[in-house]
Amino acid sequence: MYKQTLAVLAVAAAASGCSTMENPADYVTYNDEPLVRDVRDGMTRDEVLTIGGPPSTEVENTVTPGTCNNYILNVEGKEQPYYVTFDTNGRVDGKGFMTCEDHQDNKRRL
Repeated sequence: MYKQTLAVLAVAAAASGCSTMENPADYVTYNDEPLVRDVRDGMTRDEVLTIGGPPSTEVENTVTPGTCNNYILNVEGKEQPYYVTFDTNGRVDGKGFMTCEDHQDNKRRL
């Protein structure tokens, strides 16, 4: 069943023309990382920095107002980009397993 679900997601991504898609396996691999486990919508930027430390980069959102922090998660030598977006009030309004730039590209396509 799990392999069938992944296959369906891969076909859907290819059909939609989406070049960057979150991999469901990342949730399993990185679910114990503090940024993934503890960061929730509505948290302040300072709360996120306390949990995850300084980001690799911080960028201005180009599609929606606010900013986005890029992080690199590392589990057993495997690295994975992870983003946390903030609204204009500095509150978390999104997060996921891709870079801020990829996330913004995906939002542009919608």
